[in-house]
Amino acid sequence: MARLLSRLGRFSARHRWAVLISWLLAVAVLAVVALSGMKFGDEGFDVPGTPSSEAMSVLDEEFPPDDSDVGSLQLVIQNPDGDIVDAEAMTSIADALADVRDIDGVESVSDPFDQARPYISEDLSTAVATVSVDNAADAGTATERLAEVAQTLRADGLNAEVGGSLGEGVPEILGPSEIVGAALAFLVLLITFGSLVAAGANMFTALIGVAVGILGVLAFSAVTPIGSLTPILAVMLGLAVGIDYTLFILARFRTELREGRGLHSAIGVAVGTAGSAVVFAGATVIIALTGLTVVGIPFLGEMGLAAAFAVAIAVLMALTLVPALLSFMGTRALSRRDRKLVGTDVTEKNGFIAGWARFVTRRRALSLLGGTALLVVAAVPLMSMQTALTMPGGEDPDSTQRAAYEIVADKFGDGAQDPLVVLVRSDNVETVLSRVVDNLAELDNVDMVIPAAVTDDGDTAMLTVMSKYGPLDSRTTDLVHDIRAEDGEISGAQLLVTGATAIGLDSDEQLQSALMLYIALIVGLSLVLMVILFRSLLIPLVATAGFLLSLGAGLGATVAIFQWGWLDVIVQAPQGNPLLSLLPIVVTGILFGLAMDYQVFLVSRMHEAHERGLTPLEAVRAGFRHSAVVVVAAAAIMAAVFGGFAMSHSSLVGSIAMALTVGVIADAFIVRMILVPAALSLLGKGAWWIPKWLDRILPTIDVEGAGLDQQPAPRPENAPVPARDAVGVGR
Repeated sequence: MARLLSRLGRFSARHRWAVLISWLLAVAVLAVVALSGMKFGDEGFDVPGTPSSEAMSVLDEEFPPDDSDVGSLQLVIQNPDGDIVDAEAMTSIADALADVRDIDGVESVSDPFDQARPYISEDLSTAVATVSVDNAADAGTATERLAEVAQTLRADGLNAEVGGSLGEGVPEILGPSEIVGAALAFLVLLITFGSLVAAGANMFTALIGVAVGILGVLAFSAVTPIGSLTPILAVMLGLAVGIDYTLFILARFRTELREGRGLHSAIGVAVGTAGSAVVFAGATVIIALTGLTVVGIPFLGEMGLAAAFAVAIAVLMALTLVPALLSFMGTRALSRRDRKLVGTDVTEKNGFIAGWARFVTRRRALSLLGGTALLVVAAVPLMSMQTALTMPGGEDPDSTQRAAYEIVADKFGDGAQDPLVVLVRSDNVETVLSRVVDNLAELDNVDMVIPAAVTDDGDTAMLTVMSKYGPLDSRTTDLVHDIRAEDGEISGAQLLVTGATAIGLDSDEQLQSALMLYIALIVGLSLVLMVILFRSLLIPLVATAGFLLSLGAGLGATVAIFQWGWLDVIVQAPQGNPLLSLLPIVVTGILFGLAMDYQVFLVSRMHEAHERGLTPLEAVRAGFRHSAVVVVAAAAIMAAVFGGFAMSHSSLVGSIAMALTVGVIADAFIVRMILVPAALSLLGKGAWWIPKWLDRILPTIDVEGAGLDQQPAPRPENAPVPARDAVGVGR
């Protein structure tokens, strides 16, 4: 593979203008397609195949919804000084409801004082009006106008809140925080390279890659609508890996230039060596992301495929556009200081990185215990993690939507807004319906059972069951299971449970059970790939154990910040809520891929040194010296990008980004910089052991570029450094 990629790099360098123009044309074409036809559909945060999802299909078949496309809002009104039915209060409310009916897009407004269908609390303090709004109308304008009506009611001495949501639309993908994160990433590049040209080229490549990736996803939405959150993960990951993959190749190119290679030779070696590692690392990330489709959850699979596409584009960019840009840059990719050192091995033998490698490998037991203990402590909050598919009343505890939700829960019951829908099926449902209602009413945690409708053919009835508790309460979960246990208790009667609460509970349970399957899938596959790559049985186990520690630290920190409410000064998203159910599995997939990136780039240089004759300890130290700076820079860039997204106002985006930020820092700075070199030095020769019979049957993947005609491997620290003959690099 190294030879093939080396030829690809040289080809791209020789045809630099054609490569550059081709990618820019791709951006233009995809932009036209995306902007002219992109469509966003319903998030669809439900899981097909769950009992509640199948019951919902039966409900839609037996009790078809009308064709009108409307959303629902609530105007919740309280009289703090008396009854809501006072004449003065009723007059203010009547005027307000008349104003609501005049809002563009409002289809209907219920009257809470209608004697046929009153919506007034028992203590006569609260009334609720339901507002139906055409989904084709401007949801933002309708919500704003309704908020103005609520403000008018407050001026009349009443309390008024607006509940419900018409959809959040497309969340902000690149806001001020994300731009700051990208700027910090550029600063890290500038410090790492000491060259404005190199840092600018790195960022340019990443941005073009993100543009192609996100526009490709949006262009696909012209064929089939996608969820509004799908592009965000693609942007977040595409930008991060785009910068990193370019960084790895550019860093190797600079090393080859400093050691005296000619321009196209240096490009070929850089793409053949670092490019091979990029392909392997990118393939690992893509496998992890596409693996999200295996768990059978459509919205999760969609997000994974979109992000995988963005990563694939980043890999292609690194292998084609980067060598083209390197051909343009020549020695300007080096700092002025490095240009004076062309023809020498400038790898520091006694600098901080080399000293750190010696410290960790000499005090390997202490390093292992200390680093592991630190990550275990960071993971402790994970023990109290709570998850939910959605947050009833909205994720912002200070919003008018949450205030409206809590008022209704307080005055009408915790389960009033999210009732369970129970379908009763029988050949003659009328004969069993009363017994079913009686049985359900006797269950623990049931507040009320309301028969709602029976189909014309008499084989299906719909009941509304109100829990005494809210949808996230464990007692409501118990109630769902208790109702399902009633299925078959009455001869000839089948019971199905659905509704938003049941769907949320089933989806949450399905996501939790899918997480372990997913971890087993990607870990198993990665173990096989790393055994093939490193010709070792123990190194893959060390890498996997390190990943699990990083994952625990990332999720633990997210629980502390978003669920417990720590660091509320810097976090902009709502805190104090359960984490969203999809967070653990999404973070697992992304962080696993990134952790394997660092493992490949770090250990491949150690493997290269060991294959060329260095002792196990010397190989660990030499490989660390050559790769640690780049891995640290890559992780700092990742943390900057993810950290920007962690400041998002969206709990979903912010919490995922925060978990990735902490996870990347933990993996790169503790696992790869401390635990891995300490563990490999402790294992000694055993780290590189593999049974001979297994070594013979495994395919060979040349990530280090052994097949290329290049310099010898890194030398032991104290070996003399022969200078090369400097070769011109300006052609």
